[in-house]
Amino acid sequence: MKVPLSWLADFVDLPTQDPDELDEILGSLGHEVEGWEEIRPTFEGVVVASVETIAPHPDADKVRLCRVNTGAGEIDVVCGAWNFEEGAIVAYATVGAKLGMDGDEPYEISRRKIRGVESNGMICSAAELKLGDDHQGIMVLDQLGVAGPEDIGKDVATLLPISDTVLDISITPNRGDCMSILGIARELGAYWKLPIRQPDLDMTVTGPPIEASIDILDAEACPRFVARQVDSVVIGPSPLWMQLRLLAAGQRPISNVVDVSNYVMFELGHPIHTFDAATIQDLSLTIRRAEAGEALTTLDGVERKLEASDIIVADGTGAIALAGVMGGLSTEVTDDTSSILVEAANWHPPSIMHTSRRLNLTSEASKRFERGVDRNLSDIATQRTAKLIAETGCGAIRTGVVDAYPARLEPWHIDVAARDIRRLLGEEPSLAESADLLDRLGFDPVVGEGSLDVSVPTRRSDVTRPADVIEEIARLYGYDRFEDRVSRGPTGGLTHEQAATRRLRSAMVGAGYTEAQTLSFVGQAELDLLRMPSDDPRATGTRVLNPLRDEEATLRTTLLPGLLRAVAYNVGHGLGDVALFETGKVFLPTPDPGDSRIPAQPDYLAWAAYGRQGAGGYHGVSREADFFTASGVVEMLASLTGISLTLVEAALPSLHPGRAARVMQGEIMVGFVGELHPAVARDFGLKERVAIGELELEPLVRPSEPWSLRDISPFPPVRFDLAFEAPEELPAGRLESVIRSSAGDMLETLNLFDVFRGGTLGEGRKSLAYRLTFRAHDRTLTDEEMGVVRQRIVVAAAQLDARLRGG
Repeated sequence: MKVPLSWLADFVDLPTQDPDELDEILGSLGHEVEGWEEIRPTFEGVVVASVETIAPHPDADKVRLCRVNTGAGEIDVVCGAWNFEEGAIVAYATVGAKLGMDGDEPYEISRRKIRGVESNGMICSAAELKLGDDHQGIMVLDQLGVAGPEDIGKDVATLLPISDTVLDISITPNRGDCMSILGIARELGAYWKLPIRQPDLDMTVTGPPIEASIDILDAEACPRFVARQVDSVVIGPSPLWMQLRLLAAGQRPISNVVDVSNYVMFELGHPIHTFDAATIQDLSLTIRRAEAGEALTTLDGVERKLEASDIIVADGTGAIALAGVMGGLSTEVTDDTSSILVEAANWHPPSIMHTSRRLNLTSEASKRFERGVDRNLSDIATQRTAKLIAETGCGAIRTGVVDAYPARLEPWHIDVAARDIRRLLGEEPSLAESADLLDRLGFDPVVGEGSLDVSVPTRRSDVTRPADVIEEIARLYGYDRFEDRVSRGPTGGLTHEQAATRRLRSAMVGAGYTEAQTLSFVGQAELDLLRMPSDDPRATGTRVLNPLRDEEATLRTTLLPGLLRAVAYNVGHGLGDVALFETGKVFLPTPDPGDSRIPAQPDYLAWAAYGRQGAGGYHGVSREADFFTASGVVEMLASLTGISLTLVEAALPSLHPGRAARVMQGEIMVGFVGELHPAVARDFGLKERVAIGELELEPLVRPSEPWSLRDISPFPPVRFDLAFEAPEELPAGRLESVIRSSAGDMLETLNLFDVFRGGTLGEGRKSLAYRLTFRAHDRTLTDEEMGVVRQRIVVAAAQLDARLRGG
């Protein structure tokens, strides 16, 4: 939002105009200044002049010969504009004046002949002085309220409020109250303890009572609708000071009525809509949701197909405005309009956001309604608008107001305990100082025994709980004033889980993976691509009530869609070998253990590899990503964390048959690894193998038993191999687990080095060969001892129908 400092000065007397200082202050209050612009006159040598006489050009029909009084004498000027007559007060660029001084090629006005007649200087349009975009006619300064006959000869630049500094401020989605000049003035006034001036609402009311009627059929869609009527309006340009302010705020001036509605919206933060009252049937309005098949041609001339979720303003003929987004063409204010119905309504923010996104029709009004507009500001906004229309359009404000307010909103109270302020902020600020800070922000705190009773103004819909109030205290107190309480130490004050997560991320980077950060929002269609069965809790995500777009309407239940999308993006841009990983939350459709109101949000680690992996090592060896690429990550993580993770072959719909495994910690499944199913890979735009894996993060970062160093044994190891004939369906990991548990503490290493099928083995049987290494720390192991251990392993394996081959 662009905020001209001259406009801000209407409401608060700032102690500084330095944009750097204002940038720092607004940033400390939570409003980022993205930049600023210095506006200065783009011309020099332009003076106020009067047109004394106008005569036809002797040799041209499209231009006229004007005799102009410049204050230093009269001079002839040829002009092609026809929007003025004799006596007009104009902006005259003298011979030698410079225009376009803000560009790369400013130009100087010279004396020249036009069809044989000498023209001295130029009578200027708003566009030529870069004070608007009207090229068709010259600026008539007396009509714009800028100058009169007494100003002839004066420098035009000194009469116009051109010089200004404009801040470009980014307003967060929860601070709709700051989407206005007055809102920013309140923030700065609170910072400097300055009084805030309110807009002038003093208006003269004449004529008969307002005749309009309002019927609200859906109070949720429209909690309030206020209307006033202004008659005898003359449509024309708005005052130049208003046009210049709108231009500085990024809004193109159109006419006095339209400019006033935009001016009030920027000033107060409440969007205004103006109807041509004569075009509304019986001046009777109904606020409702759209009906099936209903359509509306909006102000841009486009016919919009409406849906039942759209809120509309209707009369007896049907829809005449798309609430909070854009008005209808049939009730547009035109040059022939003489009676205006001024509307300031309050609309349901999620509905406005949905309609705006669906129609790709974002406006300054919709931006504000999406954030939430104070419904108690509506009547004030109509008063301010009616007053300015009457002043700029020679209008007469009718007596009375129509105010449909079915859902009245009053300030709400929040009790804030002093102990909670201390718990979140520390000993400072005190309870009394906290109350003072809140009072400066427009809250109404009452100090009690160890607590504050805080009355929240209705414009602050973002403040609903004690923590929100405490945040208000903190930001005005100044975050930089709080002492640094982060503990110092080897881990930088991190918790065990945070430090462990950092180690895992470093390990993944060391293994050749690049960390990715993807959105928590996915489309349900992307989850469907993973082909998870319907009874899998990850198959259907929690839908967001008001998604920005349908492709991001669901909270992710797995990290894989975002990672696979990122892999496909990189591959599609010419990077053939990609390895990415991500740590982050997933959102499961089961209640969170700590708060049943929200979905469970466990942290996960996922990875995906595509193309050749491992290139650039000591031997320059690389291989195509496959199952072992994915399972190798599990082995690396198990070694790093010291926990036992085993792989159990499994049939998972998302993964390639025969190249997929569950990751088990004991009897508990903590994740899966494997190759992505070829059909799923194709759906994500990937033609080759994709090695993937996903693990719960909690088991990997959970505090473990303290470990200690142990001296290396000086005694020799004992090595031998055991080959077992086992059923085809027996996972090698399960047999390995049995071997480990029966081998005892002296087992140093256990490796599967061969898998064999066929030959003399029967149907449905396979051979698994393991190499075992034993070592004692206090003696050399004997053959007799190893014989007992060997027999114990064989007996345990037999329980799984795994028979020792050759034994």
